[in-house]
Amino acid sequence: MSAVDLASAALWLAGAGFFLAGTAGLLRFPDVYTRLHALAKVDNLGLGLVVLGLLVRAEGPAAALKLVLVWLLALFASATVSYLIARRALRRGIEPWRGEGP
Repeated sequence: MSAVDLASAALWLAGAGFFLAGTAGLLRFPDVYTRLHALAKVDNLGLGLVVLGLLVRAEGPAAALKLVLVWLLALFASATVSYLIARRALRRGIEPWRGEGP
């Protein structure tokens, strides 16, 4: 196994770890706002690491550009959807968790 293969696999595993952390946050955090934070931040970092792992193995500049554009589109979509969900939750009167009680 070459150094490129090891670097790529390490980045994929790190990305998978961040996806796992984002999923744990989605399942364990107390309210919609903290869950959105877990998904928007951690999953975007996980996707970035997976894309970096794929960039190491990209066949050319066109393939690398496509990977980066997909990642940027996912970042934009995640931020937009998280904002819309949080705004809707606030308008419906869902208060952010303040740390009192279970």
